[in-house]
Amino acid sequence: MDYSKPTAQMLGRWQPFHDGHFELFKKILEKTGQVQIMVRSMPKSDNNPFEFEDIKKRIEEKLKNYVGKFEVIKVANITNICYGRDVGYKIEEIILPKEIQKISATEIRNKLK
Repeated sequence: MDYSKPTAQMLGRWQPFHDGHFELFKKILEKTGQVQIMVRSMPKSDNNPFEFEDIKKRIEEKLKNYVGKFEVIKVANITNICYGRDVGYKIEEIILPKEIQKISATEIRNKLK
């Protein structure tokens, strides 16, 4: 990744990174050409069974055809994204098709057990 170029952000737990996340990644990638995927640091639980290194490995495997266009980093347990005025970036919701929107990481985790 080129740190000087415009970059889009994806922030989440990715427990696990699934096809819905992949479709979202592709839409976001269209905006800037590169994406920084931020993995929230979460205490291990039934809803967060995967450690950062496993999450990163799964994401990198799923995005193997996009090498150089993304980076996966671990961040604090970010719960609020705040700004005070026009700061040069947007917070934007990407609406995906209904069949993608209804993919459930909880259902995927339950099937993995």
